[in-house]
Amino acid sequence: MRRIAANYIFPITSDPVRNGYVDLADDGTVIGTGRLTEETGGTEFYNGILVPGFTNAHCHIELSHLEGKFREATGMSGFIDQINALRESAPAEERQKAMRTQFDKLYREGVSALADISNCDESFAMKKESPMYTRTFIEVFGSEPQDAPAVIEDARKLVAKAAEAGIDAAITPHSPYTMSSDLLCMASAEGLKAGYISYHNQESQEEDDMIGFHRGPLYENYVNRGLSTVPATGRPAVFHFLDRLQEVHPAPFEEHILLIHNTVAHEDSVYAAEQILKNCTWVTCPLSNIFIHRTMADLPMLMSMGVRIAVGTDSLSSNHVLSMVEEFKCIHRHYPGIPLQTVLTWACLNGAAALGKDDVLGSFDQGKKPGVVLIDNIDFNSMQLTDKSTSRRLI
Repeated sequence: MRRIAANYIFPITSDPVRNGYVDLADDGTVIGTGRLTEETGGTEFYNGILVPGFTNAHCHIELSHLEGKFREATGMSGFIDQINALRESAPAEERQKAMRTQFDKLYREGVSALADISNCDESFAMKKESPMYTRTFIEVFGSEPQDAPAVIEDARKLVAKAAEAGIDAAITPHSPYTMSSDLLCMASAEGLKAGYISYHNQESQEEDDMIGFHRGPLYENYVNRGLSTVPATGRPAVFHFLDRLQEVHPAPFEEHILLIHNTVAHEDSVYAAEQILKNCTWVTCPLSNIFIHRTMADLPMLMSMGVRIAVGTDSLSSNHVLSMVEEFKCIHRHYPGIPLQTVLTWACLNGAAALGKDDVLGSFDQGKKPGVVLIDNIDFNSMQLTDKSTSRRLI
């Protein structure tokens, strides 16, 4: 048995414990938690807080070679132009090295589970080897309706490769503006069949303007490139997704559906989605949203509506660092009234639930194996992180 203690532990499913400890079996299984009454021999004590391993609920590890190459504050239209120009800008060996560096860093800094977007098989080998749990979303694009069957067939081949490697994977639609309605329906059907969808939702006002009203920079970008667009809906973009889902599957939906970004999602969009998506997680990627759009999702609004929130880092094409702790700091800066306990619940238990792994990850409940992470340099008066806070895996 190993007893690890710190100034505070955050079991997540219960209140923080001052001078708390977590007892673990040799294989990392949680035996129990409590408060130190007297330091006993063999207790490992750390200055900081102990938390369960994080779930990074949205990442594109394949884009790690793009670190430092993108301009900020370009909006979605400008970002798409950059990704089209730079995505293949590094040779395979360099891409592999960058991916492995970031993948290993995420694990060392406490990520126990990763929801990762893949457009190829380059990350499969490292996922197979890693102790980190990964669920891979094979993301598809295609604005031209006639291309949809071939796109899905290619994606099925990637899912089969993932299965051969022992990786949980499924096809997922990307977003309303990168897909014909036909492809969105077909990809959604594949994801629902597997029980998991990760979908970029209302990431920008440009998206809502394009899908709802055929206007704005993103719409003009597509028109100028001669690409097809879906018919204008007159409503926020999420309604287009919900309508397509119901074309292939009757509501309600019990499958795990992760809605990513939600930067311009308002009460009407959230309410409509929650009415039919019964196992929905609203994933925020704060630093990415600021990088591209200089704005963040309305987290207090999401909290007020009682939805399940999780946290992701997105990619190094839209972020300077893949770090859950840096995302927490960003949330603190913009919404200082949100308690640390709440943010950690999003990042630990809610993320695990989004991936169907909350039975083994996400909290220090007896019998789970979530890993143990130390976050240091805490302001214990405000119970918030500081600029100097970092995280590292202990178990």
